Amino acid sequence: MALPLGLGVGAAAVVGLAFLLAAFVRGYSGFGFSALVVAFSGLVTNPVQLVPVAVLCEISMTLIQARGIGPLIDWGRVWRMLIGAAVAMPLSVTVLASIGADSARLAISGFIMVMCILLLTGWTLKKPIGTPGQIGVGVVSGMANGAAVGGLPVAAFMAAQPVAAPVFRATMIAYLTAIDMIGLPLMWANGLVGRDTVMVFALAIPLLVLGLWLGGRHFLSASPQGFRRMAIGLLIVLSLMGLLKSLI
Repeated sequence: MALPLGLGVGAAAVVGLAFLLAAFVRGYSGFGFSALVVAFSGLVTNPVQLVPVAVLCEISMTLIQARGIGPLIDWGRVWRMLIGAAVAMPLSVTVLASIGADSARLAISGFIMVMCILLLTGWTLKKPIGTPGQIGVGVVSGMANGAAVGGLPVAAFMAAQPVAAPVFRATMIAYLTAIDMIGLPLMWANGLVGRDTVMVFALAIPLLVLGLWLGGRHFLSASPQGFRRMAIGLLIVLSLMGLLKSLI
């Protein structure tokens, strides 16, 4: 039987491993799933065809995690960032068309890397940024979302603020799910969601459940300091992967 998306057996194994690893990271940190799936799948296939699969996975994983995170979500922050993202996402299509996805990814990844270096030196914001700042972060996220790295600016700014680890994780999950729910109908309307998309998503579900369970267990045993180090380390890895992808 032919595999969906024209994948060979070896490529399918790599993509499956990417889903498992990315689900573990999502279960632990609340972000990074789509960026990891796109980065690793790009080693063996055209990652663009897996973007709608990743979006479906993000939404389904939130349904699995919703019971445990609901009371911890900072909904005010989520809605304010969504306002900025909703304004920027249509514009991001125009920007991507003019400068290209690689150039956009290079700029965002470079920005995230600079922020991570600052965070590693001990720099932090003394208090959470206000409404204008949160809307601004949403604008940056919405612009970056077209290059599949929309969650990274949000995670970087959250890591720079005095936000408790459970709130950080829950708020990231809620925000990323919201922008995915905005983006999925746009992908459907542009013919990016098809039968193969649904097939790969269905095959990935057991890997998602296992990865989420393992990542969630790891999160429960982590200290606040350990979580913050992990979040910054993950941002560094993802920004490096984005830089290498854009340059190579």
